[in-house]
Amino acid sequence: MTLSWYRAVRMIKPRFINSLVLLFVLSLPCFGCVRHKACPFVSPTVSTAPIIPQGFGVNIDFTEPRPGEIKLISEGGFRWVRMDLKWDTTERESGRYDFTAYDRLMAELELYKLRALFILDYGNPLYDKGAPPRTELARQAFARWAVAAAKHFAGRDVLWEVYNEPNHQMFWPPHPNPQEYIALALAVGRAFREAVPGEKLIGPATSEIDFKFIESCFKAGLLEYWFAVSVHPYRRNNPETAAQDYCRLREMIRTYAPAEVQSSKLKVQSSTSGSGGDVVARAPKDIPIISSEWGYSSVWLGMSDEKQGQLLARSWLTNLANGIQLSIWYDWRDDGSDVNEAEHHFGAVANSYHEGRESVYDPKPAYLAAKTLSAFFNGYTFQKRLDAGDADNYVLVFRKGSEQRFAAWTTADRARSVKVPLSAGQYSTSLHTGLDGGVVSADERGVTINLTAAPTYIR
Repeated sequence: MTLSWYRAVRMIKPRFINSLVLLFVLSLPCFGCVRHKACPFVSPTVSTAPIIPQGFGVNIDFTEPRPGEIKLISEGGFRWVRMDLKWDTTERESGRYDFTAYDRLMAELELYKLRALFILDYGNPLYDKGAPPRTELARQAFARWAVAAAKHFAGRDVLWEVYNEPNHQMFWPPHPNPQEYIALALAVGRAFREAVPGEKLIGPATSEIDFKFIESCFKAGLLEYWFAVSVHPYRRNNPETAAQDYCRLREMIRTYAPAEVQSSKLKVQSSTSGSGGDVVARAPKDIPIISSEWGYSSVWLGMSDEKQGQLLARSWLTNLANGIQLSIWYDWRDDGSDVNEAEHHFGAVANSYHEGRESVYDPKPAYLAAKTLSAFFNGYTFQKRLDAGDADNYVLVFRKGSEQRFAAWTTADRARSVKVPLSAGQYSTSLHTGLDGGVVSADERGVTINLTAAPTYIR
């Protein structure tokens, strides 16, 4: 079985089954649900939001890019690539490591100023017969290999993700076991702290946002070693629904995050003597959330290439508005052209390679959406969400210095006109794929905007 087969099977469920499952789950009581439902769309920690497009990336599945491929990725506004750094292909003899293929990939990425998120993943036939590392011998071998990789690429701003979707049986057969994963992640965390303390670990890269699995990781102390928490927020419904999950996850992080010194010393007034004293301020460690894999297949029921492009833009905008530091789109290119194979159609570009052409792959609307969002808001950061009259309507404000730009759309079934409270004047608009949307005029009450499911950008 291949990874592509797995993802196709996982994602191919009919929509009505997903809906029934969702309704059943929502009917169940759960810890923190009241607070979860009350979570705001906009995160209170957006001051740490990345400058666009520095927090945008894409998943790839190769170490040998074709001529022009990395250039096209860069031109699309992607600043990161996420790629498996596979144990079995880089340690073929016990204790001997060969990262040559990844050296070539890194050289190409750095030529275009792209950064790498390498996934430390999967088994090795040299240990546990290729099963996920679940014995102490295999765990320590995995940790030594992970440290060797980190030393090899030290100082090159790589993010190191501990495994890929360990909560799914395809990647952790015969069935997921959080305690086995925790033992592995702790071994890697301790080894990194000892040997490469300057390198940044993230995890657990769960399939969807598996709160039970994630909380087990937090209870075991993995936040002590992780720079960020990574999740894969796949869903069939609107990407805006991820806001509630992020809010719940952030609360969970705050609950379990280890304390750290927030400022060196604070002057306080003594209650007895009236003299000043030095007190060290401690608070939970600020651990960001990373969306390290998320996409929509354009052949899912009710989907299309055009809608896929809309959802790329909306998922990234949702992430920005919720303080998500990094948004990795799945996938870079279509894996094939079979209309009955969902896995073939996650790409931002089509499958066929065109040697010698300026654009070596045909851009899909998803690629145009990534490129447009990155260019239109280049250098901007998310500021706030405006009141647009209904919870279904989204008008987000982005700022660069004294300049503001806006993204507007609705999740409603039909287009609707809304009054947006902007200053009087004229504004130019752009569609999310880069087409000119014309000019709109605002009076003293604001500007009327026609909102659809496709984001409109305003400046």
